Amino acid sequence: MTADRRELTRLEQTIDRAAHRWLARRPESGARAVAVECAVFLLKQAWACVFGALLLVAIVAARLWYPDDAALARNDALTIAAVLIQVGMLVFRLESGRELWVIVLFHVTGTVMELFKTDVGSWAYEAEGVLRIGAVPLFSGFMYAAVGSYMVRVYRLHELRFTRYPRVWLTTLGAAAIYVNFFSHHFIVDLRWVLLALVVLLWGRTIMHFRVWRARLRAPLLAVFAGVALFIWIAENVATWGGAWLYPHQQGGWELVSPQKLIAWFLLMIISVVMVTWVYPPRAPDPSAEERAERAGRPGRPA
Repeated sequence: MTADRRELTRLEQTIDRAAHRWLARRPESGARAVAVECAVFLLKQAWACVFGALLLVAIVAARLWYPDDAALARNDALTIAAVLIQVGMLVFRLESGRELWVIVLFHVTGTVMELFKTDVGSWAYEAEGVLRIGAVPLFSGFMYAAVGSYMVRVYRLHELRFTRYPRVWLTTLGAAAIYVNFFSHHFIVDLRWVLLALVVLLWGRTIMHFRVWRARLRAPLLAVFAGVALFIWIAENVATWGGAWLYPHQQGGWELVSPQKLIAWFLLMIISVVMVTWVYPPRAPDPSAEERAERAGRPGRPA
């Protein structure tokens, strides 16, 4: 896994030590080395997505197999499943207490938005169950928490570092403006295109540095935001097919979620990243590690 062990949970430290022993025998160059880096990247991404993946499995399973006439409403069953997943993440040391604070922030932020959006008819949930606030079942907040869980886990698994990252107070103001626009555009002009321009202005020059195994890679941060937004949009299509919620155009039968939602998810990624930086302040890459990698003429090995 090759992450900073000080930021890993106890279980992840055990996995990390085992991975180091096995990967140490792998070649340092050639096609097999590239294959190892790709495999480690995919495994780290899967590990980071474990909360969201388990929740998505529960949603699909409820759609396929949960009986319509069950005494416990399906939405309530999903809420209980989400709580059990969250408890399991903590009991089995898959999350740290520090991460839990970020996840709670996502949960609260998402639930407030859900209450408003369902009230104005942006989307709707089945009107069933007792574990809900108004028309919003409590499991909906866990879907936002799943995004938060992914963000904080990726931060430490890939040892994310940034060059030319804007000042956190500026990004906080930008994220606040984006969040307000999710509400205000129902009453006044939609400023999402102005906010997109603001995002480009703030993060356009920011480069994200991340480690896989031996490889130290970098990518424009906005491109990473766009990639994650696309991944969430795909998961959203699975979730709406599973009946977790429905958009107005899906009331007569499931249809693909509008690609325009990609913009909303991209902007939500900005809010997500900013909230993570409140707990994990953005750090610059280690110059010595970068210099060692360049001198060696190949990706840097772990220190």
